[in-house]
Amino acid sequence: MSPINLAIVGVGKIVRDQHLPSIDKNADYKLVATASRHGTVEGIQSFTTIEAMLEAVPEINAVSLCMPPQYRYEAAYKALSAGKHVFLEKPPGATLSEVADLEALAAAKGVSLFASWHSRYAAAVEAARDFLSKTEIKKVHVIWKEDVRHWHPNQDWIWQAGGLGVFDPGINALSIVTHILPRAIFLTGATLEFPENRDAPIAADLHFRDAGAMTVHGEFDWRQTGKQSWDIIAETAAGTMELAEGGSKLSVNGELKFSAPEEEYPSLYRRFAEIIKTGKSDVDLAPLRHVADAFMLGKRKFVEAFHD
Repeated sequence: MSPINLAIVGVGKIVRDQHLPSIDKNADYKLVATASRHGTVEGIQSFTTIEAMLEAVPEINAVSLCMPPQYRYEAAYKALSAGKHVFLEKPPGATLSEVADLEALAAAKGVSLFASWHSRYAAAVEAARDFLSKTEIKKVHVIWKEDVRHWHPNQDWIWQAGGLGVFDPGINALSIVTHILPRAIFLTGATLEFPENRDAPIAADLHFRDAGAMTVHGEFDWRQTGKQSWDIIAETAAGTMELAEGGSKLSVNGELKFSAPEEEYPSLYRRFAEIIKTGKSDVDLAPLRHVADAFMLGKRKFVEAFHD
C-alpha cells in the first residue's frame, strides 16, 4: 500500500517535539505539506493557510490539525469537505457540538476522523486498565498539577474562552480515567478558580461518582512549582494502585509492576493509519464532556491576577 500523503496544519512546539519525529519513523506516512502562519518544516512545501495548501496539493490524503482548539473546527470542516482524513490534536474542539458535526461530516464523506488523546497511549495505561477490571474499586484520587509558565509560556490563546485553561492538561487525566475505569463516572460537584485577568481557570477541584459507591476526586492546578504531579491513585480491594508520571509507571502497594519508555505520539499515528485503512473513525468525547460538565456545574472562585 502506498504511504498516506499527510499534511500538518499549525507548526508549533508540539509538532516539532512529537508529531514530526513520530511521522518520520512511521512508513505509513509521507509528509507532503504544511500550513502555518509562522512555522515551516525544512524541505516540505509550506503555506500560510489550509485553503491554499488544499488547493495547491490535491494529492494530500490526510491532515493533522495542531492549532489551538478555538480555530480547529473551521480547518477540520474544510479538510473533511475536501475528502481528507483528519487527525485532531487534543482537545478535539472548543465545544462538543462542533466535534459532533465534524463526526457526522466525516461519515457523510466516507473519511476517517480521529479525536486523539495522547495520554491514553502512555506506557502503563493498559496495564492499569487490566488491573482495575479485575478488582473492586473503592475510590480514585487524581492529582494533575504542573507549572503553566514552563509548559505554556506566553500562550494567550490558552487563557481565552475556549482555550480551557487548566483543563488543557487536566483533560489528559480525564482521558486516562475514562479509559481505565470499568464503569462511567459523572460529575457531582466542582470548584473552578479563575484569575481576575483571565477567561479560563487556573485550578479545578472536581468530584465524580459512578452508578455505585465509587468516587473520584480530581485536583488540577497550574501553579505547581518544583516536581510536576501527574498521578492517579486508586484504592481497591486488591490494594493501592498508583499510575504515576502521566501514565508511564504502574505500582501496586508500592511495588513497581510496569514501566516502559514513552510511545504516546508514535502510537497515535499508528492508530490513525489503522482507522484510515479500515475506513473507521475514532471519536470519543467522554473527556471533553466532563470538562463541559465542570463549566456547567462548577462554582466559580476568583483569585488574584496571573501574569506569565
